[in-house]
Amino acid sequence: MEESSSIEESVASVVEEAKEVQDAVSAHISKASSDEEPLRQRVRRVDSRIHSLRSSLDSLVSTKQIPPSLADKLDEDLQRARCIIVDGDSTSLLPGHAQGSFLRMFLGPINVRASRKDVQLKVKEEYNSYRDRTALLFLLFPATLLILRSWVWSGCLPTFPVQMYQAWLLFLYTGLALRENILRVNGSDIRPWWIYHHYCAMVMALVSLTWEIKGQPDCAKKQRGVQLFLQWAMMQGVAMLLQNRYQRQRLYTRIALGKAKRMDVVWGETAGVDGQLWLLCPILFTLQGFEAYVGLLLLRTAVVGVVSEWQVIFCGVLLVLMAVGNFANTVQTLMAKSRFKAKMRRSKSKQRLN
Repeated sequence: MEESSSIEESVASVVEEAKEVQDAVSAHISKASSDEEPLRQRVRRVDSRIHSLRSSLDSLVSTKQIPPSLADKLDEDLQRARCIIVDGDSTSLLPGHAQGSFLRMFLGPINVRASRKDVQLKVKEEYNSYRDRTALLFLLFPATLLILRSWVWSGCLPTFPVQMYQAWLLFLYTGLALRENILRVNGSDIRPWWIYHHYCAMVMALVSLTWEIKGQPDCAKKQRGVQLFLQWAMMQGVAMLLQNRYQRQRLYTRIALGKAKRMDVVWGETAGVDGQLWLLCPILFTLQGFEAYVGLLLLRTAVVGVVSEWQVIFCGVLLVLMAVGNFANTVQTLMAKSRFKAKMRRSKSKQRLN
């Protein structure tokens, strides 16, 4: 009886303690929420002032009411103030990017915005790690298929290994698109074009899974488009490895100078020293030209009747569109970099004169 009474008292005690803990946590959350609201309004007010001052500065520059050297300095100061706001814990109090239909389609109405900066940075680190892993596979997978084609399969690719590769591409691009959308919600500056590019690549991989890979007779002619696509994919893998290395080198410097946020993702052609830029840009432009060539070749094989399925036409059109979009985005990025370097030269020249 004593043991029964003792356990009964213990259970009643732990139930009461659970209620007290719950009440204390609820009171803490309520107090934190009430304390957070004035801070939220203050952070948004500072962010609004930064945007307003930048607009005023642009207006003064356009009407030539302020010296260019002073405008450059003030613009850098405003950029640094913006980085302080969005790079610290106060970023959680700013309104984020709206979650798009792509995230809602895969994850439902779940809030993927992290409330703490260290969690956001872990999301970015995982994205970079995913890109590193997939870049190596992007190079090795098509290289293995082409080697086996020459040494084992007598110059004719079987259907199943090619479809395995296309299924892996669908997985790869879906993973990239999901991660990039989550990064964008958490304050990253990923350009929308790269996300749209991965949407197009996802659709192309999905369509190509239904594409019948033609074999003998005349296998080499029928599979010419597939062979060129695999060669292009190998080049893309090399470019991705270079971009990933390139990105890490320069982005840390820009963050230290207050010219970039820790959540930013700088693509390979957007930053770096001149020697690296001269190496990477020709590779990127060659890739884009080769991508357009593969797309046009697929369209040609459909027109002349070698392989006339609708999937061939669809993938050909998508490849050409992605090549044009990549080229336009790369040129736009290089022009922005050129303007930035010209601004830096003006600032240094002004400092030497002073």
